[in-house]
Amino acid sequence: MAKTASSPASAKASAGKSAPSAKAPAGKYATLHDRLRGPIREALKEQLKIPNIHALPRIEKVIVNVGINKSKMDSKELHAYIGESLGIITGLKPVYTKARVAISNFKTRQGLVVGAKVTLRGKRMEEFIDRLLSTALPRIRDFRGLPSRLDGQGNYAIGLKDHSIFPEIAPPEPAKIFGMQIQFSTTARNDAEAMALLKLIGMPFKPSSKRPPTGGQVS
Repeated sequence: MAKTASSPASAKASAGKSAPSAKAPAGKYATLHDRLRGPIREALKEQLKIPNIHALPRIEKVIVNVGINKSKMDSKELHAYIGESLGIITGLKPVYTKARVAISNFKTRQGLVVGAKVTLRGKRMEEFIDRLLSTALPRIRDFRGLPSRLDGQGNYAIGLKDHSIFPEIAPPEPAKIFGMQIQFSTTARNDAEAMALLKLIGMPFKPSSKRPPTGGQVS
C-alpha cells in the first residue's frame, strides 16, 4: 500500500501549531521563588552595588517555633493539636524540644516538653514566606505593620499571637489558640543588607515615625 508524502509546507504548519508557547499567560501570579531569581535579584544588585549574584544576601532558613507553657498547655491533646497545626501550616512534621535541665522556679523538670519547632529551607521555605506575606498577615485585626528592628547580625524575627491567621487552620476553640515566633536567618553581612532584602520581598514594615522638622524660629 503506497504511503502519501506530506508537503514541507504542511509539515511546518503542523509543527508550528504543536509547539508550546514560551510566554507565561497574562495575569499569572509571580511567586516568591520566581521573583527572588528575577526582579528582586536585579534590584539588590543595584541597591547594594554588588555585581556578583552569589554574594547577594539571601534567606538561608526560616524557623517556626512554638513555646509550650506548662500551666496552660500541659495536656497530650493540646500537644498533639499544636503539632498537627504546625504540620498543616508549614508542611513538615515539627520537632518537640525538651528541657535539658530541671528549673525549680519554673516548675520545669528535665525532659519536659517545652516547645515545638519546624525548620524550613529551599522552595518549601519560599512558599511559606509567600503565604505568610500575601495571606496570613493581612488577616491580623488592625494590622499596622511589623517592627523594623533586626538582631544586629542580619536576622529578623516575627512574633504572632494567634496561629489561626493562617487560612489552612479551621477556627479553633479559644483555649487552643497559641502564638508562634517566626525567625528569618539570612546570609547578609549586616542589618542594612538584610533590611534591603526583606523590603524587596514584601515584608510589611511599619512606616517610619520620623517627621521632617517643621518651620519655626532659628536660634
